Amino acid sequence: MAKKASNVQELIIEGKTLKLSNLDKMFFPAAGFTKGQLIDYYIRIASCLLPHLKNRPVTLIRYPDGVGGKFFYEKDAPKYTPEWVKTFPVPRRKGGTDIRYILVNDLATLVWCANIGTIEFHSFLHRVPAIERPTAVVFDLDPGEGTNILDCIKVGFSLKEVLRALKLTACPKVSGSKGIQIYVPLNGPYTYEKTRFFARTMAESLERQHPQLVVLEMAKSARSKKVFVDWSQNSDFKTTVSVYSMRAKRDHPFVSAPVTWEELKEALERNDPASLDFPPAAAIERCEKLGDLFAPVLTMKHKLA
Repeated sequence: MAKKASNVQELIIEGKTLKLSNLDKMFFPAAGFTKGQLIDYYIRIASCLLPHLKNRPVTLIRYPDGVGGKFFYEKDAPKYTPEWVKTFPVPRRKGGTDIRYILVNDLATLVWCANIGTIEFHSFLHRVPAIERPTAVVFDLDPGEGTNILDCIKVGFSLKEVLRALKLTACPKVSGSKGIQIYVPLNGPYTYEKTRFFARTMAESLERQHPQLVVLEMAKSARSKKVFVDWSQNSDFKTTVSVYSMRAKRDHPFVSAPVTWEELKEALERNDPASLDFPPAAAIERCEKLGDLFAPVLTMKHKLA
């Protein structure tokens, strides 16, 4: 159902005609990875990705010329957004006109976003219309200079034990960049005020227990040889890279992929951080073989102490 003309390929998805352009453009030159392969990845991972994006406003990080070119954050849907792309108005913190965020609720919208150069999808913790109600708590563990993802795993296991004592399940994923992110599913009547306080309390507890390894100060100068535990992501104005989103942080494409605690333990025991790098093909294979390892985040309910 596709035809080529003038370097443009038409693709019909769910009754919508998309004109895909410059499919041969190199988006990750060092890996020989093209824009067409980016779009193909998002089509093939959609069954696992779309449930996590549904009804969540997203910030698109766009690289029209690939990772070697300029990039920008797109919050407000551009004027040329097709009418069939769903959006939702969100008030600006400083007033003025609402931000018309895109909702990536279907495959056609996902492909359209990839076609305009979106490599990364960053979503809010809430779903519309309940923009004051996060569905999870997230902890972003970021390694400072002199540390790596293995140090983040050590902190992650300490956090897991604290949460387990509170009868809370921790669901990990690699960021696709340097660290890991740990989600606590809620799917209940909690506000950002409550989850932000909870996240900060947990992070401060970690810092007290492991002062030589954990830091909460955002300044990079304070993060040398330590893991920065970013609890501030639990805010109604902040987004976190979505699970299954590709990243543009390195010259090769890697994916923010869900992992098991056993996989994290094995990587730590083997001193093998590379085992937690998931190229697009590996992410697709895991999705097809294991299903969505992050599915519990969508439905599991917890009560915060």
